[in-house]
Amino acid sequence: MPKKVLLKVENLTKTFGGLKAVSNVSFEVHQGVITALIGPNGSGKTTIFNLISGHLSPDKGQIYFAGQRIDGLPPHQIARLGIARTFQNIEIFGHLSVLENVLLAISPRLRPNLWETALRLPSFFSKEKKACKEALRYLKLLELDHLAHASAASLPFGLQRYLEIIRALATQPRLLLLDEAASGLDGSEKALLVQLIRQICAQGVTVLMVEHDMNLTMDLAQEIIVLDQGKKIAQGAPRKIQRDPKVIAVYLGSDHAAD
Repeated sequence: MPKKVLLKVENLTKTFGGLKAVSNVSFEVHQGVITALIGPNGSGKTTIFNLISGHLSPDKGQIYFAGQRIDGLPPHQIARLGIARTFQNIEIFGHLSVLENVLLAISPRLRPNLWETALRLPSFFSKEKKACKEALRYLKLLELDHLAHASAASLPFGLQRYLEIIRALATQPRLLLLDEAASGLDGSEKALLVQLIRQICAQGVTVLMVEHDMNLTMDLAQEIIVLDQGKKIAQGAPRKIQRDPKVIAVYLGSDHAAD
């Protein structure tokens, strides 16, 4: 049985000055599928992420999430619908602890109301305890729970990257956008990241990722969309993409071509 379409992009176009960063791009992301968006630098990958997440509005085209049109909505409304994302440049709150960073993502769901907070009612402490327990559970996914009270800024780069992913997961998204999540990670850190992505996908979170590590992408992705100069040039399973002459010519090269 075909997978249900969770995200649908139709004729998406975005121009900056005279540069057409994205030109009439259409694709679908199916529920429960790990999909990769690849292409040379400047091909429009991050622009598409910014359009999906509401950080940019398209000049033309439509974006549908779970059947609802979302293009033009602000980022906070899109996040509430169930889309979370990470960024190429890590965006965490360095002055807060690791635990506090995750609690910020959880708080909209478990936030005490004004009276509970002002009067320090038993329900306030109950919700606070529940939120901390949930945050620690997310930190354990990437073995960061022992650093819960450390300053986020004190973490090495790879662990900061993990923290950003955990914070996105803590919003309980239906669709997770990972923008070069493996960038800067060493081999063992990448292996743990692959394990996490497979685990969260198995639990019902759909993943759309931008990634330059082609070995990781070909191993992890079930569907691949290829962009070049703002246009989609191919889409399909990894083996199909590895055999596509256009993709080999503009991006993969012979080293990644399928036998």
